[in-house]
Amino acid sequence: MATPTHDSVHAELTAWLDEHWDPARPLLAWREMICDGGWAKPSWSDEWFGRGLPAWADTVVRKGFRTYGAVYTPPGSGVTLASPTIYNDGSDELKRRFLRRSLTGEIHWTQLFSEPGNGSDLAGLTTTATRDGDEWVVNGQKVWSTSAHHADMAFIVARTDWDAPKHRGITYFLMDMHQPGIEVRGIKQMNHHSSFNEIFIADARIPDAWRVGDIGDGWRVARTTLSYERSLGGVRPSLVPNMSGRCWSERNEEAAEYLKTYSWYPQRAGRPDLTIERAQRSGLAGDPLIRQDLADLYAFRKAAEWTASRAQAARALGRKPGPEGSIGKLAASEIARRSALLHARIAQSQAMLAGSDPYGDDIVAEVLISTPAVSIAGGTDNIQHNILGESMLGLPREPGPGRDTPFRDIPRN
Repeated sequence: MATPTHDSVHAELTAWLDEHWDPARPLLAWREMICDGGWAKPSWSDEWFGRGLPAWADTVVRKGFRTYGAVYTPPGSGVTLASPTIYNDGSDELKRRFLRRSLTGEIHWTQLFSEPGNGSDLAGLTTTATRDGDEWVVNGQKVWSTSAHHADMAFIVARTDWDAPKHRGITYFLMDMHQPGIEVRGIKQMNHHSSFNEIFIADARIPDAWRVGDIGDGWRVARTTLSYERSLGGVRPSLVPNMSGRCWSERNEEAAEYLKTYSWYPQRAGRPDLTIERAQRSGLAGDPLIRQDLADLYAFRKAAEWTASRAQAARALGRKPGPEGSIGKLAASEIARRSALLHARIAQSQAMLAGSDPYGDDIVAEVLISTPAVSIAGGTDNIQHNILGESMLGLPREPGPGRDTPFRDIPRN
């Protein structure tokens, strides 16, 4: 067999699309064909909706679908987080049960990691899973979960051994969100959006067959999921207008519904794209201090983009996401902070206006109260610094209870 190249993969995909793409086809039926054709995750094995191609083929194929004008896989954590975790660490039974329906969008997923009492110290979680025959009984509370209000399934970490050290007493599960004992409540944010949820779990049940990895190995599996999350770089679908056919119509409806949750995320990122235009409109583009801030922000953004490109190149070579995800996360936080400060300097007192929008600065007010979220979501800046310091610089671990201390003996709030 000839060694695959970018050109050969693109040519094979184009030939397949020439034969199969029909915009009049229902969206679900089309995505089932993508799975059956091995294009959903081309770097995966033939058995699991792939073609056994190198890791770079995933990017080539995704771009190929876009260039051709054909619909691809659905947005959301089912494709980006749950599926690769199940593929890497799940049993064949879990792969058979969940992979195909996640890749087609039949199953919607949510992530149940964070808790009110442990913040970014994920390993300090206290939600419990107790063995009961062939099932686990789960009790506890999770928070900051996106899309939990309409999720079918969750990937969740829970404590299964209080006598083991905190990192070794955690197990990773898949949980049915439609069962009794699960209550989802929306969280009202200070920017008036409600993108996240808190979840109360009382005697929910999970089959042992839905465990991902070994008992007590949940920390390692969770880190795999988090590494995929931090390597995403905020990629989300966009609406594609002027495309006809049922498949595109259903896909755009799906994307519009998905994007409702993330409508404030551009403001969370600081809206650096608006800084030059607003400086010009305010007559401050010639101010030497404002010009210097604009140049500094532009240079920092470019450096962050190059770092992200290096990470993407590493993924294309088949490497798993690594510490570069933490670098990108820290860069995003810094860009958001610098952008918010610059917006405030440009808008001055008008930056505090919200509601009537008489000066067109409503968006600045939303930026100022949304940007702190970037330094928290997906692991705080402090956590990212610890990851880089320990894994890349070889610094000693942060002081605390010994790594072998039973979790029940560790002080908790």
